[in-house]
Amino acid sequence: MNETTAYIRDSLQTLYPPEEIRSLTRRVIEYVCGLPLHEQMLRKDTQLSCAEKRRIREVVQRLEQSEPIQYIMGEVSFGGLSFEVNPSVLIPRPETEEWVEYLLQTETASGLRVLDIGTGSGCLAITLAKRLAGAKVTAIDISTEALATAERNALRNRVSVTFRQADMLAEPASAFPTFDLIVSNPPYVRHSEKAAMARNVLDYEPHQALFVPDGDPLLFHRRIAALARERLAENGALYVEINAACGELTTGMLREKGFHPVTLMRDMSGKDRFVTAHIPPKSLHGCILEFHS
Repeated sequence: MNETTAYIRDSLQTLYPPEEIRSLTRRVIEYVCGLPLHEQMLRKDTQLSCAEKRRIREVVQRLEQSEPIQYIMGEVSFGGLSFEVNPSVLIPRPETEEWVEYLLQTETASGLRVLDIGTGSGCLAITLAKRLAGAKVTAIDISTEALATAERNALRNRVSVTFRQADMLAEPASAFPTFDLIVSNPPYVRHSEKAAMARNVLDYEPHQALFVPDGDPLLFHRRIAALARERLAENGALYVEINAACGELTTGMLREKGFHPVTLMRDMSGKDRFVTAHIPPKSLHGCILEFHS
């Protein structure tokens, strides 16, 4: 096995930082040989079969083309659950996982009605359905391929989620019932930010789920906010992920639409990343709208 780990390391050394190479090496060996890290440490002198070496070479060749390891393996862990991922859906990020954990600690009522807009792999909807007591979760996406993936993930994790195809930019609010929570990780990367993006994202993940025009960076957030104003119950909450460069722009837009309170939160790296916004009690609506008029 020592020879194989050296081969992986040498093949990737000009493409990835050292810490990522160590992580990729462990994951490739576990994926191909079924050996978790502790067994890899104990069995360094193990001779791999010809078939295992051939499969490792195939995986390394794909990594050399910057294909994400999550797509190669076909799955990823999120919120303690296992999800299928493929190029029709975004790969869930640790920052999003952090945001969901915050939501789960905050929203503790039973039987919440939840809408996930732009569900992708279904990681948000399914995690909430699994961990919010008695939650009734609906999830929408414009992509039929993404919805098929999300449906398989719901089966994989043994939860019930209502999935349906819908274009969040065109679907009228009247097409939806009332919800207590609306969550979304919508497209928010501006086209001008492509130059700074890694190849494994730019070349493989679905652009439809990533990008917004430079001239309208809140294209999806504004539409989600409008839907939430009409379809969130009193004291309902909106949770959205945002572009780190658009924190104040997003919170300002939400306050103008009458949400209160609106909270901007930072991720584990200290970047503006999440916004929570609430529908105030009816007794406060007039005061808030007058204040922001």
